[in-house]
Amino acid sequence: MIDVSIILAGLGDAFSLTNLLFVVAGVAMGQFVGALPGTGPVMAMAVAIPFTFVLDPLAAIAFLVGVNKGGLFGGAIPAILINTPGTPDAAATALDGHPLARKGKPVKAMKMALFSSVTGDTFSDIVLITISAPLAVVALKMGPVETCALMIFAFSIIAGLIGDSLIKGLIAAVLGLFFAMVGLDPEHGTPRLYFGYFELFDGLPLTAVAIGMLAVAEIFRRLANIAGRIKPTISIPEKQEKKDKNVSWAEYWSCRYTMLRGAVIGTLLGAIPGIGSTAAAFMSYASTKQASKEPETFGKGNIQGVAATESANSAVMGANLIPLLALGIPGSIGAALLISAFKIHGIQPGPLLFEQQGRLIYGLFGAMMMANLMNLLIGQASLRLWTKIISAPESLVFSSALILCITGVYVSTGGIFGVAVMLVFAVMGYLMNLFGYSVVIFIIAFFLGDKFELSLSQTLVILDGDLLAVIHYPVALALLMLALVSTWWLGIHAPRKSRRQTRDSSLD
Repeated sequence: MIDVSIILAGLGDAFSLTNLLFVVAGVAMGQFVGALPGTGPVMAMAVAIPFTFVLDPLAAIAFLVGVNKGGLFGGAIPAILINTPGTPDAAATALDGHPLARKGKPVKAMKMALFSSVTGDTFSDIVLITISAPLAVVALKMGPVETCALMIFAFSIIAGLIGDSLIKGLIAAVLGLFFAMVGLDPEHGTPRLYFGYFELFDGLPLTAVAIGMLAVAEIFRRLANIAGRIKPTISIPEKQEKKDKNVSWAEYWSCRYTMLRGAVIGTLLGAIPGIGSTAAAFMSYASTKQASKEPETFGKGNIQGVAATESANSAVMGANLIPLLALGIPGSIGAALLISAFKIHGIQPGPLLFEQQGRLIYGLFGAMMMANLMNLLIGQASLRLWTKIISAPESLVFSSALILCITGVYVSTGGIFGVAVMLVFAVMGYLMNLFGYSVVIFIIAFFLGDKFELSLSQTLVILDGDLLAVIHYPVALALLMLALVSTWWLGIHAPRKSRRQTRDSSLD
């Protein structure tokens, strides 16, 4: 049992002026780096860690937490303004954020993203503070069989994004799984599909694939359509009504169930090591779209879509720390970087951390809540700056974005090979969009592919090839039943009903 005096001392440490300044610096740096296409908070944290050697442990960790939280919102900025996600998990935000910006409401879209991000993040932090140890134990009790069932359930949710063409959606998913097979076999460690390029031993880099298909493909499309014309990237009316610039309390409150759903999805997936914020964002978007009474409005500037994705991907951040603090197991790359920061200062995350470093941990919790507030304030203050930048001519904005994508991928992948991969998948993404194949489904399948393959091979070994033995794993069985129901409902029933309603309305 933690002494109350230790909790109060830790919170007192967190709210000191020094830590406040480091949190502010971290959030500002994270938002800026997140807003640059091709980079992200993980890269910023990796660069910042060496500079934390000389800091106190709490100040160092608070700074890195601020970078991570700021970067989660920062990635949504280019996704909304120029349909070029700053990070892979912001790709889902672009689905409705950019159409809303094209309607002349970029500030409104970014404010909704900011409010949803802070809401989901705060929810996740509260869960971390209150039930971190029990939830981490539950998450770690999910073995390979349960993880495989969870992956199948995640793929069933993708059915909600397939739309009218089930065949094209399935083809996109199969392509994503196929490209996820490039690299070393997760079971035997033998290389496959690498065609003599040793850079592919670790597989195709997610950053290069995601940025290429989602960002560079859009840049190519927009640059091709410019044809020498000089016009702003987004037309923002000089005189906007207040409702087009602000998110009213009524609008925010109307998204409460959407944000709660996203926060719960993000927290649950974030507590399971390896799932990640990209999967959480797309799963939240798909479930929100299918739960909506007007699913046809999604993808056309529905503010609920922005709320769903940002609340989910931000909620992952706090939940990632649950297994890290309670058991010393990182739930993401960002959490792994935080472990390195802990070890730099001689602190070993794990079951004894709360007992041995209780004051530091509660200081970290206080810094996290403070970072949420700073994220909100700094984000609010910077929105007008981003809209001013984006009012520059399209040729300048998209040319600069392309350079940033190339630079970001070059740095994150460690060489020119990553840039080549990005350009190849940019062409592929352009062609898929041209012929009506979902790039979003491809990215989700690619992201989950290697994890699904590993969990599937482990499951087959555990079950000794007898699939009926899954009845001895009640959690996995329940997830598989949910997958069957959701596949039928989201992939077959709902699209068929939507087409029937469209046909009936056209007859009327």
